[in-house]
Amino acid sequence: MRHLFLATAALCALASTADARITRLEDLKITPAFGGKIFSPTGAFERVTGRAHGEVDPKAPGNANIQDLALAPRNARGMVEYDTDIDIIRPANPAASNGVLFFNILNRGNKGGHALFNVDVKGSLTNINAADDAGDGWMQKQGYTTVWFGWQADVLPGNNRMTFRVPAARNADGSPVTGLVRAEFASPVAAKSLTLGAGWFTTDTHASYATAGLDNTKPFADGFLPTLTMRQTEKAPRIAIPNSAWSFADCKDGAARPDAKKICYPAGFEPGKLYELIYRGQDPLVMGLGYAAARDLVDFLKNRDKDDAGVVNPVAHGKDIKAIVMGSSQSGRMMRSFLHLGFNRTETGKIAYDGMLPHIGGGLMPLSVRFAQPGRAWGETIDHAYPTADFPFTYARQTDPLTGRTQGLLDRCSADNTCPRIFHAATALEVWEGRQSLGLTDPLGTKDVADPANVRTYIMGSTQHSPAALPLPAAAPFGNCTFQGNPNPYSWTMRALLDGLTAWVRDDRRPPAAAVPHIADGTLVAPDAVRFPVIPANSYGGTDRPALRFTALNNPLHVFDRGPGYKAGDTMGVQTIEPPRIGTGTYGVLVPQVDADGNDIGGVRSLFVQVPLGTYTGWNKFRDGLFDNGFCNLSGAFVPFAPTKAEREKTGDPRLSIEERYPTKQAYVNAIRLAADTLMRARLLLQDDAFRLITEAETNGVRSAP
Repeated sequence: MRHLFLATAALCALASTADARITRLEDLKITPAFGGKIFSPTGAFERVTGRAHGEVDPKAPGNANIQDLALAPRNARGMVEYDTDIDIIRPANPAASNGVLFFNILNRGNKGGHALFNVDVKGSLTNINAADDAGDGWMQKQGYTTVWFGWQADVLPGNNRMTFRVPAARNADGSPVTGLVRAEFASPVAAKSLTLGAGWFTTDTHASYATAGLDNTKPFADGFLPTLTMRQTEKAPRIAIPNSAWSFADCKDGAARPDAKKICYPAGFEPGKLYELIYRGQDPLVMGLGYAAARDLVDFLKNRDKDDAGVVNPVAHGKDIKAIVMGSSQSGRMMRSFLHLGFNRTETGKIAYDGMLPHIGGGLMPLSVRFAQPGRAWGETIDHAYPTADFPFTYARQTDPLTGRTQGLLDRCSADNTCPRIFHAATALEVWEGRQSLGLTDPLGTKDVADPANVRTYIMGSTQHSPAALPLPAAAPFGNCTFQGNPNPYSWTMRALLDGLTAWVRDDRRPPAAAVPHIADGTLVAPDAVRFPVIPANSYGGTDRPALRFTALNNPLHVFDRGPGYKAGDTMGVQTIEPPRIGTGTYGVLVPQVDADGNDIGGVRSLFVQVPLGTYTGWNKFRDGLFDNGFCNLSGAFVPFAPTKAEREKTGDPRLSIEERYPTKQAYVNAIRLAADTLMRARLLLQDDAFRLITEAETNGVRSAP
């Protein structure tokens, strides 16, 4: 009887761990990383690439928030399977590890992390995805083990992107699942043919949902007929394009060839205009399995010795190992929804990620949605109405007067004690364009809301989504924008934040204080209350720039009605109203107040904001001819100060010139030293990084570029 009891207990334990897990590692390949380079004091690194197979139980409560999981095909054990690419860079000597697994959530299949924290990484996105350049190797010197994995099932191979494979949902009788799909096209160049998934951020790198009917002139049995419209801006009325003028076909090379995943418009899609296709698609992917993969892979790497076939766990693990997950932009939104939907609890009740660092990722991720398009984003014009900004907005629990819901992003993890420690980092652009202020205030923008005890928020003042690359264009056009982009770097701040989060998670050291603009002190205000200086047209440095006029442009947010099958409180479900209906109530979106130079007053004021060379904004405008001069997606602006007082006075510029601010090299160096000291004391700049920046100032004097 005793043996029978033990055997039964063992089987029950096995069953309890089999609900969702990594079952098999495949095609593992181990090679030297970074050409065998040595990073002191950690040593050399190795790279492990391959594929991980996983499965989830569609009946388990922990998987209930995966849309259409019940409609996915199952294996002989009744499980739904997925598999993902994996890429791991680990210390060759496990004893040299700092005890932290650093998971980077891919952005549309592209690797991040190293290029953010390791300064001086060179090369194109292809090279960054290859992960063979460590730059200054800061992360390796700290001893992190980096883990990348695919989680977005519609990302296509190519350009060294990582991919993820999941099944499509099918009806119980085996027939295809169909439903409404809204495809917004905003082509940067003239085109006659596009893939149905070709959005501003997805182009031809993402798979499309096939139309359920190739003949766009023939109504379905229920009378539905696909529609194509055009408008100049998000708020402009839609102009219908006759169905006889377009087709589901590929006509890029001339003759139209029927194609269920492409659209042909012989008159041509024009740059700077929004086109919207509403069609009936089929075969939705079970995209929410990306959350399961993010949960189950960290569980495996932290807690298991080997897979079902005996393949050994490729990273050092044990009771003291910690996992920190970080992602930028789309990836940061994915992490917030992952947490909100309860996926930071493993199937065995453990905490998945001990720390989270969502970066430039305010809002949520519509991943667990039928016909999900997670590559879409948010914008004042482009992708404005995709489901990326449902309430709740804050980690703290509060009540939304527009919907009546009371929620917070930590509700589920608080209930089962699986909340991580969180550093939320954003730039000024997310406040301007991404409605990030809603993460700092009540929904109507009338009062500040404090972070919960396990959260710290840092808004990096006067920065854009990703810093503009230097050298800046010397003449217009400045890409798609009216003004040169904002090159204000924030890697130095992000390194300090990762260092601080690691110390909090691993060593229980108190984190740096949050740094955000506030309503209470006037650093977070309504858009029409910003006191922005009038900056005249100028030719400083030989580059002609138009006048920078502030117009209080902003990105408002309303409640959207997407149909009864959509669960707005969880950003999941089935959308049956496309385009969504826009409610009358408006959330209180606020923006940063600025100083006399036009630079942000609140939040993290980096070295280059405290010792500026010009005005750095979190907003820019599309150039003439594009989207009626709305917000230029993800771009801030930079307008340098006049080199001399004479040039400043000649143009009528109210901002002091470089020579008036820094009359000598030593004056500039002293200002850099003072700013560096202030930031170090706040633990927002590392000592070694401060030394590097001060040394550069001592060597070169006033920077020739920001």
